[in-house]
Amino acid sequence: MTPTDGTPVRVGVFGLLGSGNLGNDGSLEAVLGYLRAEHPEAVVDALCGGPETVTARFGIPATRLHWYRGEYRTASRAAAIAGKGVGKLVDVFRTAAWARRHDVVIVPGMGVLEATLPLRPWGFPYSLFLLCASGRLLGTRVALVSVGAAEIGNRPTRALVRWSARLATYRSYRDTQSRDAMRAMGVDTVRDEVYPDLAFSLPAPRASAPSGSPGPVCVGVMDFHGGNDDRARAEEIYRRYLDGTIRFVRALVEEGRQVRLLTGDQCDLSVVAAILDAVDSPLVTAAEPASLADLMNEMAAADTVVAVRYHNLICALRTGTPALALCYAAKSDALMDGMGLGAYCHPAREVDADRLLEQFRDLEKHSAEVRQTLSGRNQVVAQQLAQQFTALTTTLFPANTHALRKAP
Repeated sequence: MTPTDGTPVRVGVFGLLGSGNLGNDGSLEAVLGYLRAEHPEAVVDALCGGPETVTARFGIPATRLHWYRGEYRTASRAAAIAGKGVGKLVDVFRTAAWARRHDVVIVPGMGVLEATLPLRPWGFPYSLFLLCASGRLLGTRVALVSVGAAEIGNRPTRALVRWSARLATYRSYRDTQSRDAMRAMGVDTVRDEVYPDLAFSLPAPRASAPSGSPGPVCVGVMDFHGGNDDRARAEEIYRRYLDGTIRFVRALVEEGRQVRLLTGDQCDLSVVAAILDAVDSPLVTAAEPASLADLMNEMAAADTVVAVRYHNLICALRTGTPALALCYAAKSDALMDGMGLGAYCHPAREVDADRLLEQFRDLEKHSAEVRQTLSGRNQVVAQQLAQQFTALTTTLFPANTHALRKAP
């Protein structure tokens, strides 16, 4: 879209993008696909965690989210602590200056309003608050698009997330539980809508038809230590999850099944290594996916998927491959229920290999029906996402954009 003064609309994308999380980057890819199809003349750049990666992969200019390069390293020395403190102050001005240069900033998907994994208030919640506050003060429209949310117990984090949501121009959520959580935290959600996760709009290969003999099983793993409120039990939770997963993989191998280990973030590689070390068999191999497209290709070739990460599950469901979820947060249960697979959920914190095997066998027994269910649900999801993108255009790219522009 180009305003009547001939200047292209300026769009920013914001988040922990290019930082090794395939789900986050998949959400960015989906929004860029929408912008290039519907608003090809828009000038797009990013403020993100991994600017070099974003520029190399998506071809847009990108700026580092934090001034202090050691933001995500634990600060134990005085110099590092001071550097982080100075960085928080500098980022106030950096974020405002970046936001001011844009007409619209989109936060594409991701669980930006939740703390279901370990999270410090002065990390990303602080960064998101700076963006939304800058947008409100400077007249830049900020959109939180199909984001995830959950009620937060930590008071500083809860306050930052609540105010970020309140200050945004547009909000939509990827499930009703997310919207309910924001309402419970004091945000007026009357005009907020619920749409599927943005990753469902990505192109996907069609799942291979079962050959008749048992085929490969994709097992998506995660470096899982519980959530933000589980720090005291983090190692116990991780050990129980890992031991249960190893037992499950070993049982599949004993039945002669091929197992393909998949990750969703760079930090998951240690889990892959632990499983390969514990189950020494040529039937167990590991993929090195660099995108959600890579994950979908792996899953489309499998008979069944068992996964933990949210976007691993989305990839399986998007390809129509029967999936069993190891759920670590309510969002996974909501996703599976919405796609008609609510019976195939298992708690990631309490992995019981025997029970997991029972659920797995039941899923494979009903594979044909599950594939048919997913086919129908994917058609509905496609229609809902088309409505989401129409709503975005109406809200973020009004015909009078030129009247809202700011002086350089």
